[in-house]
Amino acid sequence: MAVPFPDEAPGDGTDARLLAEAAPGDNVPPLSVSQLSAAIKRTVEDGFARVRVRGELSGAKRAASGHFYAALKDDNALIDMVMWKGQAARLAFRPEDGIEVIATGKLTTYPGRSKYQLVVESLEVAGEGALMLLFEKLKARLGGEGLFDRDRKQPLPYLPRTIGVVTSPTGAVIRDILHRLADRCPSHVIVWPVLVQGEGAAAQVAAAIRGFDALAPGGKVARPDLVIVARGGGSIEDLWAFNEEVVVRAIADCRIPTISAVGHETDVTLADYAADMRAPTPTAAAEMAVPVRAELQAQLATWGGRMIGAANRQQALRGERLTALARHLPRRDALYAPQRQRLDDVGERLGRGQRQRLAMLGERLGARGAALRPALLARAWDRDRAKLDGLGRLLASLDPRALLSRGYAMVRDAGGAIVTSAAKARDAGHLRLQFADGELPVTVGEGGDPAPSSGPRPARKASPSAPKAGQGELF
Repeated sequence: MAVPFPDEAPGDGTDARLLAEAAPGDNVPPLSVSQLSAAIKRTVEDGFARVRVRGELSGAKRAASGHFYAALKDDNALIDMVMWKGQAARLAFRPEDGIEVIATGKLTTYPGRSKYQLVVESLEVAGEGALMLLFEKLKARLGGEGLFDRDRKQPLPYLPRTIGVVTSPTGAVIRDILHRLADRCPSHVIVWPVLVQGEGAAAQVAAAIRGFDALAPGGKVARPDLVIVARGGGSIEDLWAFNEEVVVRAIADCRIPTISAVGHETDVTLADYAADMRAPTPTAAAEMAVPVRAELQAQLATWGGRMIGAANRQQALRGERLTALARHLPRRDALYAPQRQRLDDVGERLGRGQRQRLAMLGERLGARGAALRPALLARAWDRDRAKLDGLGRLLASLDPRALLSRGYAMVRDAGGAIVTSAAKARDAGHLRLQFADGELPVTVGEGGDPAPSSGPRPARKASPSAPKAGQGELF
């Protein structure tokens, strides 16, 4: 029902007097239609200059010009309303048919159609029940578009480097979030300040979310790894900005994982359904965002200890395997003994082997000479002769008797073994010194100086065909 405010009196009655004076049968000149319409318009506007009307929206539509048209009705009456573009753009909700609202404005007439209508300056949802009805309608419509589907949800990063927070910069919410983050795991936080209630709040919140999402990785402003949308508790009217479609779509379209922390634990908004994770409180959102640093350090220490233990076990196991393999390897002396014996045999047979090789070479040359042309035979003979000369020179350089001819002597004990040190010579007692022209027996005295045996003995030449016992000689 439309009623004037108590402090606003109706018109002064001039228009009503003019109508009464123009009664039929009088001599007063008749009014034109325009005059009558203008008089009615002034009377209505003066009598109902500011009214608040409660009713249900019907036939709601927004024209291409941006103006909003609808009708307010109750069980017994209906009145048209219009809301001009400027006021309609600042509506905090999307007006739809069936929503009970309270419209504030003034009553006027529309002379072109003999109609009266309400020019609305502000429109609000009437009561919590009406808001809940609007909430359920929005939830059903946006949910039908898939904005709340589980397959759209993104996992939260385990340890975000940068966290973006969309909230009021002056409230207790941001202080609680920063304090909890500092206690658990200090992180880089970027706050995007917005209104969280009232006219324009929904547009600012949506713009902040899209602003974070538009930041380029590696830019001057760090792109957040996680976004928290938060505000404190309040009534459904206080939290209504987070039920607005523009906010819900911004959260659903955000490519950055998002936590909704609006109100207290019992408060539910459409932003909670659209976000990747809902937190019961802003403080709980900070706890979801990061792990506890001390627990993380303890876990890293545990993993480090396990890695070191595993490496040590592998090293010990491989050491045991190496030791086991080493026990099965033959001893060095056993490996060298056959080679040493072979070297001794080769040394003893060196002279005889060279002669046999020369004989075989001669036979080979003889056999080849009959078949080769003289030129080839001559070249082969020169090559083999040069090789033979080289072997002869090598043989002469290896002959120990060449050293004896330069004043050296070979010392042997009584058994014929070569003596290589003074200590072995003192222990041997009796020695034989071999010179280039023969041998000389000597006896080692107590003072360590060799003493000649009784009487000189004639020198005796060594016989190559009868080597002495022991190491022997090469030639």
